[in-house]
This record gives sequence, C-alpha cells and structure tokens, in this order.
Amino acid sequence: MTQKTVLNDAHRRFGAKMVDFGGWDMPLHYGSQLEEHHTVRRDCGMFDVSHMCAVDIAGADAKAFLSRLIANNVDKLKLPGKALYSAMLNEAGGVVDDLIVYFIGDGQYRMVINAGTAEKDLAWMAARIAEWKLDVACVARRDLAIIAVQGPNAKQKVWTVLPESRAATESLKPFFGAIVGDYFIATTGYTGEDGFEITLPAAKAEGFWQALADAGVKPIGLGARDTLRLEAGMNLYGQDMDETVSPLDAGLAWTVDLVAERDFVGKAALLAQGQQKQFLGLLLLDKGVLRAHQKVVTVQGDGEITSGTFSPTLQQSVALARLPMGVAIGDSVKVVIRDKELAAKVVKPCFARNGKSMI
Repeated sequence: MTQKTVLNDAHRRFGAKMVDFGGWDMPLHYGSQLEEHHTVRRDCGMFDVSHMCAVDIAGADAKAFLSRLIANNVDKLKLPGKALYSAMLNEAGGVVDDLIVYFIGDGQYRMVINAGTAEKDLAWMAARIAEWKLDVACVARRDLAIIAVQGPNAKQKVWTVLPESRAATESLKPFFGAIVGDYFIATTGYTGEDGFEITLPAAKAEGFWQALADAGVKPIGLGARDTLRLEAGMNLYGQDMDETVSPLDAGLAWTVDLVAERDFVGKAALLAQGQQKQFLGLLLLDKGVLRAHQKVVTVQGDGEITSGTFSPTLQQSVALARLPMGVAIGDSVKVVIRDKELAAKVVKPCFARNGKSMI
C-alpha cells in the first residue's frame, strides 16, 4: 500500500504531479522542474521530506551503540546539536544506509534515515541491540514531519515565518541543529545551498507549509531535488551506493574513521579490501545526456555512471561515476550512449553550489 506524508493533500492543492517514490506518494514537480531547480539556486524553495524517518536513540549505552553501529566516529559529537554524516555497514563493508546523527545531550541522539530503507534499518538496529545486549532504545518518530527550506534567501524566509527561531539559529554553523520549542532546526541540507531542515510535529506541518508559501517560498518536487543534489555532488542511496558497495568506493571515505581503536560493523572488511574504485565527476563534452549505468571507457579500464543528468546550472550533462584507480581529474574518457562513444572530462564530483558553477 502506498504511504502518504501529512502534506499529501497540500501537494495536490498546489498542483503537484504525484508519483510513486519507494512506496511513497510524493510530488515530482508543481509545473516545471527546471524552474523549481533555478528557484532554489537563485531564491529559495521548500521540500517535503517527511517520508524520511527520524529515529530517537536514547539510553545509558546510546553512545556505545552508535560507536559500534556506524563507520564515522560519534566521539566527534561533543556539542549539543552537532551533526555527523555517516553510514551503517554490513559485515562485508557494504552500505546498509547513509544517515545523519545529531547529538542532543548525554545519552540522547537523533538519527535521520532514508525512507526506502527505514524498516530495514530499524530491524538492523534492533538486531544489533539484542546481539550486543545494550541498554538503548530506538524509537521511530512517525509523529514528526520534516520540511527543508533551501536557497540563498531560505533563512530569511524561515525567520519571517518563525521569528522566534532567529536567535537560536542565526549563528548555526553547517551541520548543527537547534531546538526551538516544538521545532528542531538544522543546517544539514541536500542541495548545495544555504537553508534549514525543520523537524516539527506532524499536526503543525500543513500550517507551517502554508505560512512558508504565503511568505513567498515555492514548493519544490523530487525532480529538482535530484538535479540539485547531483550538481552538489551528494550521494543518493540505491544509486550511488547500496549494500554491495563499500563507502570507500562511493566517495565516502571522509565519513569513515579507520584510525580510532574502536571497532564497528564492517571495519575488518574495509581494512582487508581497501579502496578498489574512485568516485569522480564527469562533464560530457559531446551532445547527449548522461544517465545511471552507462559504461565509461578509460585507459585504466571500464567504469560506470551511478547518477547522471542535464545540469540546469551548467547547461551541460554531468554525472557521478565509479571509475578505476589511476583515473585522474582532467583525464579524457568516453561514455557509451546508444552504442556511441562520446567524449567526457573527469572533474571533481561537485558541479555547483551556492548558486555558482564549481567547474
């Protein structure tokens, strides 16, 4: 049965084209995906990300649990509100899910996991708690909604609607969150732009969505969300990595702590395997559109595109790709599109941020 967020009726009132997204009825766009993309890069827009699942993790062993569960090191979370991006791995070193963990206070954390993997993730965590015999509880907060407001004018718009939040959020650095009454407001965006992700009681979500719209914030669908995150070089679970892919091969080595003495699920496999592929960007030089699963031909061997699209900001086709070791930024490669080899250039896997080209 298709699931719906609390904002489903609002999307339809705003004229959204609804599609099935991993079992959720979600807005693809509200008229023009291209206009929505530019709106976020140039002004601001709002996304319903309530299908993602917030999980509260609490108990005497909460820190010990997370220390063994995820590849990044929760010892980095020293200040209340600090966030950490990481992945849960299986014993083979594959990515069960990528996620964000927020430090709320002693023995209290909040994790945000992907919608399509939520039930699997919760079962995985419950099994680890039982296996390790820890005093910790994981509670899925389906009573909450999440609305992301992104773009150069996003924060000002949010402060217009929630003036009481300004004092607590104006000085927030990237990857921090603050509690403001019933709202948890964080700076952990997925577009490469400034803004907030606001977690709030589901009962307040529709009123908040309408208040943002009244303040001039445009609703943005999944289509623009994908082109924005790809331009920003941000991974998408299920495309750029999954349970068969090591985070070292998915460009996520920076989220893996192999130096500290602590053990975590998948660590032994990562140490044994090492990095076998590089995760790099591609800029198509010929006419065409880069898409997932297209073969990339290099001097060092073949690679594969994991995510590709036409970049509205660059007005060129771009992609994220898993390529052989030895391929370097600046190299010329070929992408096989409809049995033709088209020229592409290897670039850093970040194409546009803060409204500007990074190429």
